[in-house]
Parts: sequence; C-alpha cells; structure tokens
Amino acid sequence: MLQLISYLIHGIQPFLIPICFVTAWTVIILGAWSLWATARDSVNRAKQMHQIPCTNCQFFTADYRLKCTVHPSRANTEEAINCTDYHAKTNPMFY
Repeated sequence: MLQLISYLIHGIQPFLIPICFVTAWTVIILGAWSLWATARDSVNRAKQMHQIPCTNCQFFTADYRLKCTVHPSRANTEEAINCTDYHAKTNPMFY
C-alpha cells in the first residue's frame, strides 16, 4: 500500500510545480483584478454622489430631522440630482 502511494506521488511530482505556478499567478491576477474593479466602481459612485446639489440649495436646512423643506424624502439621495425645485443659495433674487 505504501509503495503504491509512493509511486503515485513520484508520478505526479513533475506536474505539481507547473500546476502550483499557474494556480498562484491566477490567484494573484484575480486579486488584482478585484481590487481594480472595486476602485473603479468606488470612483464612479463618488462621481455620481457629487452630482447631488442639495447642500447648495436654498431649501436645504442641514438638520438631520428635516434636510429639505420642499422634498424631505429625496434630500441627499440620487433622486435629487435633477431636482426641479433647486435654487442656489447664492442667487440674489431670493434675498
């Protein structure tokens, strides 16, 4: 029985080094690709979130209980990107 296992190990041994080499590089490449995809998705998400104009709006209160007096449920969300009621704080017409 031990001789059979010994012959099996000696028969597989020439193939172990290339298999381990390919496996190790595959794991490294997949890890790097995963990190790249995560970074790319994070940058895209950050760009999208920076399009939300709520903090520069006249109706934004900066209070966690009532963020916006016009659309409190949409304030600081993606729905507020194209808000029709947006009025900039620096607009002199509203002072």
